[in-house]
Amino acid sequence: MSTEKGIYVFCAIAEKEKKSFGQAEFNGEKSGVFTLHLGSIAMVVCKVEGEVLPGRQNLLTHQDVISEVMKQYSLIPMSFGNVFHSEKDVLLITSHLKKDFIELFSHLENKIEVGLKVFPKKEWIDAEMKKDPVLLEWKNSKDIDAPAAFYDRIQMGERAQLFVLQLQEQVEREIYLPLSLLSAAGKQNDTIPGKVFLNAAFLIERSSETQFDQKVNDLYEAWKDKVDFKYTGPWPAYNFVNIRLRIEGSS
Repeated sequence: MSTEKGIYVFCAIAEKEKKSFGQAEFNGEKSGVFTLHLGSIAMVVCKVEGEVLPGRQNLLTHQDVISEVMKQYSLIPMSFGNVFHSEKDVLLITSHLKKDFIELFSHLENKIEVGLKVFPKKEWIDAEMKKDPVLLEWKNSKDIDAPAAFYDRIQMGERAQLFVLQLQEQVEREIYLPLSLLSAAGKQNDTIPGKVFLNAAFLIERSSETQFDQKVNDLYEAWKDKVDFKYTGPWPAYNFVNIRLRIEGSS
Protein backbone atom coordinates (compact mmCIF):
# COMPACT_ATOMS: atom_id res chain seq x y z
CA MET A 1 0.00 0.00 0.00
CA SER A 2 1.47 3.40 -0.86
CA THR A 3 0.29 6.96 -1.49
CA GLU A 4 1.97 10.30 -2.18
CA LYS A 5 1.25 11.39 1.38
CA GLY A 6 0.01 9.08 4.04
CA ILE A 7 0.20 7.31 7.38
CA TYR A 8 2.58 4.38 7.73
CA VAL A 9 1.50 1.63 10.16
CA PHE A 10 4.12 -0.37 12.10
CA CYS A 11 2.15 -2.40 14.62
CA ALA A 12 -0.72 -2.47 17.11
CA ILE A 13 -0.42 -2.36 20.90
CA ALA A 14 -2.83 -2.47 23.82
CA GLU A 15 -2.64 1.08 25.18
CA LYS A 16 -5.18 3.79 26.04
CA GLU A 17 -2.76 6.70 26.52
CA LYS A 18 -1.01 8.54 23.69
CA LYS A 19 2.61 7.43 23.26
CA SER A 20 5.57 8.39 21.10
CA PHE A 21 8.55 6.27 20.05
CA GLY A 22 11.18 8.62 18.71
CA GLN A 23 11.56 9.14 14.97
CA ALA A 24 11.43 7.02 11.83
CA GLU A 25 13.33 7.74 8.63
CA PHE A 26 11.68 6.74 5.36
CA ASN A 27 12.97 7.90 1.97
CA GLY A 28 15.54 10.07 3.73
CA GLU A 29 12.87 12.04 5.61
CA LYS A 30 12.43 11.82 9.38
CA SER A 31 9.02 11.83 11.06
CA GLY A 32 7.82 11.33 14.62
CA VAL A 33 6.41 7.91 15.59
CA PHE A 34 3.15 8.20 17.53
CA THR A 35 -0.05 6.31 18.37
CA LEU A 36 -3.58 6.52 17.00
CA HIS A 37 -6.25 5.21 19.37
CA LEU A 38 -9.50 3.32 19.22
CA GLY A 39 -10.36 2.67 22.83
CA SER A 40 -7.65 0.46 24.30
CA ILE A 41 -6.14 -0.37 20.90
CA ALA A 42 -3.34 1.84 19.61
CA MET A 43 -1.78 1.77 16.16
CA VAL A 44 1.88 2.82 16.07
CA VAL A 45 2.33 5.06 13.02
CA CYS A 46 4.26 7.88 11.39
CA LYS A 47 3.61 10.30 8.55
CA VAL A 48 5.31 9.61 5.19
CA GLU A 49 5.60 11.21 1.78
CA GLY A 50 6.10 9.31 -1.45
CA GLU A 51 6.26 5.57 -2.01
CA VAL A 52 7.80 3.49 0.77
CA LEU A 53 9.77 0.95 -1.21
CA PRO A 54 11.59 -2.04 0.33
CA GLY A 55 15.08 -0.56 0.21
CA ARG A 56 17.62 -1.39 2.87
CA GLN A 57 17.16 1.79 4.92
CA ASN A 58 13.36 1.62 4.79
CA LEU A 59 13.36 -2.03 5.87
CA LEU A 60 15.75 -1.26 8.73
CA THR A 61 13.54 1.62 9.84
CA HIS A 62 10.49 -0.62 9.96
CA GLN A 63 12.30 -3.24 12.05
CA ASP A 64 14.02 -0.71 14.33
CA VAL A 65 10.72 0.96 15.28
CA ILE A 66 9.09 -2.38 16.03
CA SER A 67 12.11 -3.44 18.10
CA GLU A 68 11.84 -0.22 20.10
CA VAL A 69 8.12 -0.74 20.76
CA MET A 70 8.83 -4.36 21.79
CA LYS A 71 10.90 -3.12 24.71
CA GLN A 72 7.69 -1.92 26.37
CA TYR A 73 4.79 -3.85 24.81
CA SER A 74 3.55 -7.16 23.50
CA LEU A 75 2.63 -6.12 19.99
CA ILE A 76 0.85 -7.26 16.85
CA PRO A 77 3.34 -6.64 14.03
CA MET A 78 2.32 -5.42 10.59
CA SER A 79 4.18 -6.36 7.46
CA PHE A 80 6.36 -3.78 5.73
CA GLY A 81 4.71 -1.22 3.48
CA ASN A 82 1.27 -0.52 4.99
CA VAL A 83 0.50 3.10 4.11
CA PHE A 84 -2.97 4.69 4.36
CA HIS A 85 -4.32 8.00 3.04
CA SER A 86 -5.19 9.44 6.44
CA GLU A 87 -5.43 8.89 10.18
CA LYS A 88 -9.16 8.39 9.68
CA ASP A 89 -8.48 5.42 7.37
CA VAL A 90 -6.16 3.85 9.94
CA LEU A 91 -8.83 4.11 12.63
CA LEU A 92 -11.43 2.72 10.24
CA ILE A 93 -9.40 -0.44 9.59
CA THR A 94 -8.71 -0.67 13.33
CA SER A 95 -12.45 -0.62 13.94
CA HIS A 96 -13.01 -3.35 11.33
CA LEU A 97 -10.35 -5.55 12.95
CA LYS A 98 -11.09 -4.72 16.58
CA LYS A 99 -12.33 -8.21 17.44
CA ASP A 100 -9.29 -9.83 15.82
CA PHE A 101 -6.91 -7.49 17.61
CA ILE A 102 -8.45 -8.13 21.03
CA GLU A 103 -8.23 -11.89 20.51
CA LEU A 104 -4.62 -11.66 19.34
CA PHE A 105 -3.59 -9.48 22.27
CA SER A 106 -4.87 -12.17 24.64
CA HIS A 107 -2.78 -14.81 22.82
CA LEU A 108 0.38 -12.71 22.44
CA GLU A 109 0.50 -11.02 25.86
CA ASN A 110 3.97 -11.39 27.39
CA LYS A 111 5.14 -13.60 24.52
CA ILE A 112 7.95 -13.30 21.98
CA GLU A 113 8.98 -15.20 18.86
CA VAL A 114 12.33 -16.90 18.37
CA GLY A 115 13.62 -18.73 15.32
CA LEU A 116 15.82 -21.79 14.83
CA LYS A 117 17.37 -23.07 11.62
CA VAL A 118 19.29 -26.35 11.54
CA PHE A 119 21.93 -26.98 8.86
CA PRO A 120 23.34 -30.51 8.42
CA LYS A 121 27.09 -30.99 8.31
CA LYS A 122 28.55 -32.86 5.33
CA GLU A 123 30.44 -35.18 7.65
CA TRP A 124 27.19 -36.34 9.24
CA ILE A 125 25.50 -36.88 5.89
CA ASP A 126 28.49 -38.91 4.66
CA ALA A 127 28.59 -40.98 7.85
CA GLU A 128 24.88 -41.78 7.61
CA MET A 129 25.20 -42.64 3.92
CA LYS A 130 27.84 -45.25 4.77
CA LYS A 131 25.13 -47.10 6.68
CA ASP A 132 23.27 -47.62 3.39
CA PRO A 133 25.50 -49.90 1.27
CA VAL A 134 23.38 -49.38 -1.86
CA LEU A 135 23.67 -45.57 -1.74
CA LEU A 136 27.34 -45.78 -0.83
CA GLU A 137 28.11 -48.10 -3.73
CA TRP A 138 26.20 -45.86 -6.13
CA LYS A 139 27.99 -42.75 -4.87
CA ASN A 140 31.38 -44.38 -5.44
CA SER A 141 30.48 -45.99 -8.76
CA LYS A 142 32.67 -45.02 -11.73
CA ASP A 143 29.81 -45.77 -14.13
CA ILE A 144 27.38 -43.31 -12.54
CA ASP A 145 27.19 -41.25 -15.75
CA ALA A 146 27.04 -44.15 -18.18
CA PRO A 147 23.94 -44.18 -20.46
CA ALA A 148 22.99 -47.65 -19.24
CA ALA A 149 22.76 -46.27 -15.70
CA PHE A 150 19.95 -43.81 -16.57
CA TYR A 151 17.11 -45.73 -14.90
CA ASP A 152 19.34 -46.66 -12.00
CA ARG A 153 19.96 -42.96 -11.47
CA ILE A 154 16.22 -42.38 -11.23
CA GLN A 155 15.87 -45.13 -8.64
CA MET A 156 18.87 -43.86 -6.68
CA GLY A 157 17.47 -40.35 -6.80
CA GLU A 158 14.29 -41.55 -5.15
CA ARG A 159 16.31 -43.53 -2.60
CA ALA A 160 18.46 -40.47 -1.87
CA GLN A 161 15.36 -38.30 -1.36
CA LEU A 162 14.02 -40.83 1.12
CA PHE A 163 17.40 -40.91 2.86
CA VAL A 164 17.40 -37.11 3.31
CA LEU A 165 13.75 -37.11 4.41
CA GLN A 166 14.50 -39.66 7.12
CA LEU A 167 17.32 -37.48 8.48
CA GLN A 168 15.01 -34.44 8.49
CA GLU A 169 12.39 -36.43 10.37
CA GLN A 170 15.02 -37.33 12.96
CA VAL A 171 15.83 -33.63 13.41
CA GLU A 172 12.13 -32.90 13.81
CA ARG A 173 11.66 -35.62 16.44
CA GLU A 174 14.77 -34.85 18.46
CA ILE A 175 15.07 -31.06 18.12
CA TYR A 176 11.79 -29.47 17.03
CA LEU A 177 9.40 -31.53 19.15
CA PRO A 178 11.23 -31.06 22.50
CA LEU A 179 11.35 -27.31 21.89
CA SER A 180 7.70 -27.17 20.87
CA LEU A 181 6.79 -28.66 24.27
CA LEU A 182 8.38 -25.62 25.94
CA SER A 183 6.61 -23.10 23.71
CA ALA A 184 3.10 -21.72 23.48
CA ALA A 185 3.14 -22.51 19.76
CA GLY A 186 5.55 -23.76 17.13
CA LYS A 187 5.61 -23.48 13.36
CA GLN A 188 7.75 -25.23 10.75
CA ASN A 189 8.47 -23.15 7.66
CA ASP A 190 9.79 -24.30 4.30
CA THR A 191 13.20 -25.97 4.26
CA ILE A 192 15.81 -26.56 1.55
CA PRO A 193 16.23 -30.32 0.99
CA GLY A 194 19.72 -31.42 1.91
CA LYS A 195 20.76 -27.93 3.09
CA VAL A 196 18.28 -26.72 5.74
CA PHE A 197 16.74 -29.53 7.80
CA LEU A 198 14.67 -27.31 10.09
CA ASN A 199 13.32 -23.77 9.71
CA ALA A 200 11.15 -23.24 12.76
CA ALA A 201 9.58 -20.41 14.73
CA PHE A 202 8.45 -20.67 18.34
CA LEU A 203 6.14 -18.44 20.36
CA ILE A 204 7.39 -18.46 23.95
CA GLU A 205 6.52 -16.77 27.23
CA ARG A 206 8.94 -14.00 28.15
CA SER A 207 9.24 -15.62 31.57
CA SER A 208 10.34 -18.89 29.91
CA GLU A 209 12.99 -17.35 27.66
CA THR A 210 15.92 -18.44 29.86
CA GLN A 211 14.60 -22.01 30.11
CA PHE A 212 14.02 -22.17 26.36
CA ASP A 213 17.49 -20.77 25.61
CA GLN A 214 19.03 -23.41 27.85
CA LYS A 215 17.16 -26.18 26.05
CA VAL A 216 18.44 -24.88 22.71
CA ASN A 217 21.98 -24.89 24.14
CA ASP A 218 21.56 -28.44 25.44
CA LEU A 219 20.30 -29.66 22.08
CA TYR A 220 23.15 -27.93 20.29
CA GLU A 221 25.69 -29.66 22.53
CA ALA A 222 24.08 -33.01 21.75
CA TRP A 223 23.99 -32.31 17.99
CA LYS A 224 26.99 -30.05 17.32
CA ASP A 225 28.98 -32.80 15.57
CA LYS A 226 26.10 -33.36 13.14
CA VAL A 227 24.52 -29.95 12.49
CA ASP A 228 24.91 -26.20 12.89
CA PHE A 229 22.27 -24.06 14.62
CA LYS A 230 21.17 -20.51 13.77
CA TYR A 231 19.11 -19.28 16.72
CA THR A 232 17.61 -15.79 16.40
CA GLY A 233 15.29 -13.45 18.28
CA PRO A 234 13.48 -12.15 20.10
CA TRP A 235 11.16 -11.10 17.29
CA PRO A 236 7.57 -9.89 17.12
CA ALA A 237 5.19 -12.75 16.37
CA TYR A 238 5.26 -12.50 12.57
CA ASN A 239 4.84 -16.26 12.12
CA PHE A 240 1.80 -16.39 14.40
CA VAL A 241 -0.14 -13.34 13.16
CA ASN A 242 -2.08 -13.15 9.92
CA ILE A 243 -3.60 -9.67 9.69
CA ARG A 244 -4.29 -8.01 6.34
CA LEU A 245 -4.73 -4.26 6.42
CA ARG A 246 -6.95 -3.18 3.54
CA ILE A 247 -9.86 -0.81 3.08
CA GLU A 248 -11.55 0.56 -0.02
CA GLY A 249 -9.47 3.40 -1.39
CA SER A 250 -6.15 2.20 0.04
CA SER A 251 -3.41 1.10 -2.32
